[in-house]
Amino acid sequence: MEPIVFLLVAGSAVLHVAWNVLLKTAGEPLRAATVGMSTAALLIVPAAIVGWLVIGRPAVPTQALALGAASGALEAAYFVFLAAAYRRGDLSGVYPIARGTAPLLAVAVGIFVLGERLGPEGFVGVAFLLVGLLMLQRPWRYFRRSADGGGWDPAVGFALLTGVTIAAYSAVDKVGTGLVAPWFYAGLLWAACTVLLWAWVIGTGAVARWRADDAAAATSGDPDARFDNRRAAVGGVITLAAYLLILIAFSVAPLTAVAPLRESAIVIASAWGALRLGEAGDRADAARRIGASVFVVLGAILLALDG
Repeated sequence: MEPIVFLLVAGSAVLHVAWNVLLKTAGEPLRAATVGMSTAALLIVPAAIVGWLVIGRPAVPTQALALGAASGALEAAYFVFLAAAYRRGDLSGVYPIARGTAPLLAVAVGIFVLGERLGPEGFVGVAFLLVGLLMLQRPWRYFRRSADGGGWDPAVGFALLTGVTIAAYSAVDKVGTGLVAPWFYAGLLWAACTVLLWAWVIGTGAVARWRADDAAAATSGDPDARFDNRRAAVGGVITLAAYLLILIAFSVAPLTAVAPLRESAIVIASAWGALRLGEAGDRADAARRIGASVFVVLGAILLALDG
């Protein structure tokens, strides 16, 4: 792998984790996502329009417009599910489950829908992914009797749904970026996602709740109680930068080289949540979370090599 590709993907992974840390610690993850995506849209959409004008206003295939809208809808759903997961669970648990579910789903679609077959590396990769995800959730705990009766962590369900949307929009984007320039496709995607996110938060009454929270924070006298719109906006620029770095990497390197390195973000997020955010109960718990994320990354790498 060329050093520039390593730097591009590693930089994107770090930025993506930074964005997710911001969402987790924002207090209201969906609000942070909505403000952040809106800020990024204000940058990428005009830039895409200007770029389209500069290159002579080429015809845009109807299929590209449809795929951009579809990807935007899936991205909006992604943020809704991810925000719900972060409100209920830890960064070091939610992030690896969400990111690790996507390659498993891709394998399932390939085998049961497209009739593909796994090689030896693929089978080992699936096993590693399953081991990592089971180590994170430890479902066997819920078969034991406990004082409160136990129960599944609700964050897991939303993290799994997040993984479903990741797999879906990744497949859509792979086709869409083959029809038009990636930067123009990004403009389509961001415009659709932002509009649909705002439609969701307005339709569900979230905006009214945010205004009530702002009023309560203003009267509390506690500056830390106020939602930091500027911080959320910076987060949006960060996720845009991460996305553009990946697009550049895809333009100069094959998917099989980029995808595994991109999954290194799972280990970074798990370690940051367990150690920096204090999500782990003790050192053994921190080691379990980080170790599980390593299994997830190794599984993703093996699946990429098998492809």
